[in-house]
Amino acid sequence: MEERFVFSLIHCFFIALGVIMGGSIIGCIGYLATGDPPLTSVSTIARRLRIWAIVAAIGGTFDAISNFEKGILEGSTIDLVKQVLLIVSAMAGVQTSLLIIEWLTQEEID
Repeated sequence: MEERFVFSLIHCFFIALGVIMGGSIIGCIGYLATGDPPLTSVSTIARRLRIWAIVAAIGGTFDAISNFEKGILEGSTIDLVKQVLLIVSAMAGVQTSLLIIEWLTQEEID
C-alpha cells in the first residue's frame, strides 16, 4: 500500500468522525432552542447523519461509482480494493463517533 493511500484512509476516518460529532452537537442547538431535550436530540441527529458522513468522507458518490466502474470493467482490482477500504475506514469513523456519543449521552443508538 502506498503512503498516500494510508493518509487517505486516516483522513476518511476522521472526516466521518467529525461530520457525526460536529453535526450532532451543533444540530442539537436547534432542539435546545425549541425546548426539546438536547441529549436525546444528539443521539437522534447522529443516527440520521450516518450515511451522509460516509458520503462526505469518501468525497461524494460519483467518484466512488467511477472507481468501482474502473475496477470492474477495466479489471483494475487494486482501485476496487482501495475504494472498499476507504468506505470501511469511513464506516469505522462513523461507528467510533456513535460510540463516543453513546458514552456521553448514556443512550443507546440503534
